[in-house]
Amino acid sequence: MIFTVLRWLFLVFVIILTIGGNVLVCLAVGLSRRLRRTANCFVVSLAMADLLLGLLVMPLSATVELRSRKWPFGGTLCNIYISLDVTLCTCSILTLLAISVNRYLSISSPLSHSQRVTPRRVTLAIVSIWLLSLAAAFLPIHLGWNTSDYRVQNSNWAAGVEDNGGHYCQYEWNNNYVVIYVCGFFYLPLLLMCGMYLCIFRVAREQVRRIRANTPSFARSASATMVREHKATVTLAAVLGAFVICWFPYFTFFTCMGIKKKTMPANTLHSVVLWLGYLNSTLNPILYPAFNREFRQAYGELLRCRGPARKKLQLARTSVHKRLALINGLKVSALFKKNTDTVRIESEKCSTLYERNINPDESR
Repeated sequence: MIFTVLRWLFLVFVIILTIGGNVLVCLAVGLSRRLRRTANCFVVSLAMADLLLGLLVMPLSATVELRSRKWPFGGTLCNIYISLDVTLCTCSILTLLAISVNRYLSISSPLSHSQRVTPRRVTLAIVSIWLLSLAAAFLPIHLGWNTSDYRVQNSNWAAGVEDNGGHYCQYEWNNNYVVIYVCGFFYLPLLLMCGMYLCIFRVAREQVRRIRANTPSFARSASATMVREHKATVTLAAVLGAFVICWFPYFTFFTCMGIKKKTMPANTLHSVVLWLGYLNSTLNPILYPAFNREFRQAYGELLRCRGPARKKLQLARTSVHKRLALINGLKVSALFKKNTDTVRIESEKCSTLYERNINPDESR
């Protein structure tokens, strides 16, 4: 009983943290001018995939865990649930690949980066990633490409109908499709990302060495921009490392099951590797502020409710105070000048009277 309660609390905590953290990422990029850059559109896309995972997939997975891994909602909803899970996972992988390509271009050729990576191309890349992820997830499941007999899985399973053993909602990987999918959408992008980041770190290390050796005074702003790019590279490399640690056991486990052509009922090992993969969506919003000062500042402003409207109000109040101080200063200056003139005139009068009293004959 205590173990069930603790497991329930852990799953709810992970779901809430995933939803809240990724909402915070989207708000930080949308409301902070420092983060409102073209490259961060990929970060928002990644956060949206994690957010949808926390809203649509993880609650159903938690319900299954609390029901002894039995699926009560029927075969159609099971197929949709699996398709959404695969879609969001594939979208995360391809988005991380796009982020690594963008980071390589920004580090290796910073002068031509803005001409290569335009808002239009970034939008086209993000839309293509989502469409490809949807196609890679929904088409195989709903056309039966992933089953041993090439029939749609769970097609004869109605909602609310359960036999004595119960139904398990699993992605059936019982033919060569599992090898094609895993190699094309996980291992190959993973190798490309690792190779890309290796090249990035080599270029970044060489550039840092040159900056420290000789930085002209007129290039200090450019060097500051380059240092910011290096910090962003470290952040995204940490995100990539967390992705590998979280999802590699999941794909390795199901690759072995697919090669063996063996479907196992959901067990503890299945639950562990699945939720370890889900945990990646929870870690991404935590890794951004841990390695990036701009995200930390944006998070702090949001958590202290210091949004743009309040900033504008503070700036308005500051300018009003400055204007009042300027007006008061001008008034005081004018009054001081007036008093000075009055004192000077009175002093001249007193001096004239004094001279007349001393020299009465001359005054006559």
